[in-house]
Amino acid sequence: MSRARWPRVARLARGLRHAFALDGPLGPLTEADRELLARLASFVVKRRMAGPAILFLESLRPLNYVGSQAMVFLRPFIAQALGEKDYGRLAEALERREGIGALLDAIESAANRPEAARK
Repeated sequence: MSRARWPRVARLARGLRHAFALDGPLGPLTEADRELLARLASFVVKRRMAGPAILFLESLRPLNYVGSQAMVFLRPFIAQALGEKDYGRLAEALERREGIGALLDAIESAANRPEAARK
């Protein structure tokens, strides 16, 4: 192997070093992210869509990053419903590895609250 190829190999090694890292560049969920997920969960539960939402989210859990990128693609259409700032924060929260799990926990806890607390 010639010396000209070594920089390529070094660059490839640097890129692969973090290819399968479990920690994302965004860090853990913040309290504001968890509050937004709780609001979304109460929205889902009030419309009696907790069961289908849990089934949908559990089936897409391995694809959370792809789903968050789809949210970025659909931003012009859906951001009007949530607001631009909240929509961006939701997309970033769901991009994290623990984002879907936190949303599922929020939906389950909102669904298990007494009926009077939900209204």
